Amino acid sequence: MKSLRLFLACAGMATVVGLAYVAQRAEDASGVEMVKAGKNFLDSLKADQKDKASFPFDSKERTNWNFIPLQNADKSSSRKGLSLEDMTADQKKMAMQLLRAGTSKMGAEAATTIMALEGILRDQEKKGAMVRNPQWYFFTVFGTPSKMGKWGWRVEGHHLSLNFTMDGTDVLAATPAFFGANPAEVKSGAKKGLRILAPSEDLARDLFNALDPEQKKLAHQPKHFPEPGQKQAKPKVGKAVGVAVAKMTKDQKAILMRLLESYTARMPADIAAEEMKRVRAGGIENIHFAFAGKAEAGAGQSYRVQGPQFVVEFLNIQGDAGGNPNNHVHSAWRRIEGDFGIN
Repeated sequence: MKSLRLFLACAGMATVVGLAYVAQRAEDASGVEMVKAGKNFLDSLKADQKDKASFPFDSKERTNWNFIPLQNADKSSSRKGLSLEDMTADQKKMAMQLLRAGTSKMGAEAATTIMALEGILRDQEKKGAMVRNPQWYFFTVFGTPSKMGKWGWRVEGHHLSLNFTMDGTDVLAATPAFFGANPAEVKSGAKKGLRILAPSEDLARDLFNALDPEQKKLAHQPKHFPEPGQKQAKPKVGKAVGVAVAKMTKDQKAILMRLLESYTARMPADIAAEEMKRVRAGGIENIHFAFAGKAEAGAGQSYRVQGPQFVVEFLNIQGDAGGNPNNHVHSAWRRIEGDFGIN
């Protein structure tokens, strides 16, 4: 029951998140809002908290991104930053305002739901080796939030890693952007049927199934793709594989664009528009779609969508803690050149 209350609390937080969006986005570009929210967050902290939450902009920690649980032998967290668990109620509000500045309404709801899924994992695993704590999500600021100068910030925990690189109010990069879910579909309880990342899975199956036999031969891969490269400042994905968009029909292209937009829809509108501008700048016809596994519900599957300037990575090939196969999603949007503002 406790984890259910945490889940519902996070769901309630997501509702509040949504109510704030219309007014916020009407007044401020996301970069302006990030400066404001970043300053308010740091100003709300005590000295010892600020020491945990703050790093120099050029710290190696800025590119040390991770989406797996990080803990020590004594089951304390080894992740850098300041956790929600170590914040007061008012400080949590400041932290969530920063999260909202870097996401759309959909993205914020996805992030808070991912946090809440830790409660379900804890119930399923009982006394497992890994700590499952919906409050183990960590906020880190690199440099000083300001209208001038380089700085950045990150919110991160199990199955969530959102990374932002700023030059004043200009968003240089909003990648890597990682969202995961375990369980990918909640199989029981009050939230039975919830699939927080469903579009990114379903649209890829729709696209593969829409291909003709010859296109499927090009798209289908003999092995599943590896995990997105956490800790890596640049994605190491190699040459694009699969079927090129240049070989797709108009209807197939439309599904692919909806698939890409299922990722950018997690971002604020202005950042999403910039990411899609980069996608188009590299040439839509140069994008490749590759798929591994069976394109049917419940089957293990992974895919990659790669263009000259970006890559989308997705895997659902692990079971969940309840023993259900292929119910554990990892998904990431990255820039081939430009993650963390590094070219």
